[in-house]
Amino acid sequence: MKRSSFLIILLASLSISAAEAAISVRDDAGNIVTLSQPAQRVITMAPHTTELVFAAGGGDRIVGTVKYSDYPAAAKNIPRIGDNSMLDIERLIAMKPDLLVIWRHNSAERQLEQLRKLGIPWFYSDPHKLRDIPDGIVRLGQLLGTTAEAEKAAAALTQKVDALAAKYQQRPRVKVFYQVWSRPLYTLNGSQIVSDAINICGGENIFAHLPVTAPVVNIEAVLAENPEVLVSGQRKDDKSDLEYWRSYAGLLAVRRGNLFGIDADLMNRAGPRIIDGAAILCEKLDLARTRRAQP
Repeated sequence: MKRSSFLIILLASLSISAAEAAISVRDDAGNIVTLSQPAQRVITMAPHTTELVFAAGGGDRIVGTVKYSDYPAAAKNIPRIGDNSMLDIERLIAMKPDLLVIWRHNSAERQLEQLRKLGIPWFYSDPHKLRDIPDGIVRLGQLLGTTAEAEKAAAALTQKVDALAAKYQQRPRVKVFYQVWSRPLYTLNGSQIVSDAINICGGENIFAHLPVTAPVVNIEAVLAENPEVLVSGQRKDDKSDLEYWRSYAGLLAVRRGNLFGIDADLMNRAGPRIIDGAAILCEKLDLARTRRAQP
C-alpha cells in the first residue's frame, strides 16, 4: 500500500474515532449539546441544577455555582459566581468551565448571550414533569461520563414517582391553591412542575389555566375558586405564611383546616427532592379527603 493511501486511511479512521467519542444529548430546550469528551469543569447556574449534577454523579466536577445552591451539604463549599439574576462573568470565565448547566431567569438570560458568543457548551434544565427529572439526570450523566451512577439514581426516582401515581392519581380530585409567595400573591400555572406534582397526587391546580408560569393573583380570585386545600411553599423564616387566610372563614380550605405548609426547597426547586416534596403533598391531599366526612 502506498504511504499516501495509508495516511488517508489512518486519518479517516482517526476522524471516525473522534466522532464516535463525541457525546451529544438534547437539553430541555430541545437543543443538541455536544462535548468532545466528558465534562470535567462544570458550573451550575441554579440551585436545582446543582442538585441534578450531584444526583448524576458529577458533584466533584462542579467548580462554580450560584447563591442558594446549598444541597447536598458539599454544595455549600463550591465557589459562587453570582445568583440567578446577576452573574460575575469574569470570574466564571476564569474558572475555565467546559459545561454550563443553566436555567434562564431574569437578567441573567442577557448575560448568557455573552457566554454563548464565547462558545462554552451549555445544558438548559427546566423540568416540567416529575418524570423529567430522572430523564434529565441520565442525560447529564452522559455528558459527565457517569452514566452508570446517573441511571441508578434515575431508576430510583422513577420508581418513587410511579409509586405515587399508582397510589394517589386516581383518588377523588381535590381543588388546590398553591401559594408561592404571599406579598404579592404568587401562584403557578399548569405548565410548572409543581402542578404536575398536584396532578399525580390526585389534585387539581385551580389556576392551571392561566397563561403565565408564575402569575400574580388576588384574594378575590382564590375565594371565587373556593379551593379545598391551600398549600404554601413554606419559607424557613416565615412559618405563618398561610395564617392570614384564617380570616376568610367561608373558604372551604379554612373551614376544613386544610392549610398546609411544605418546605419550599422540596417544592420550588425542580431537582430530585421535589419528588420527596410531592410525597408529602400527596399525604396532605389524602388528609383533606378524610375531612370531607367531618361536620
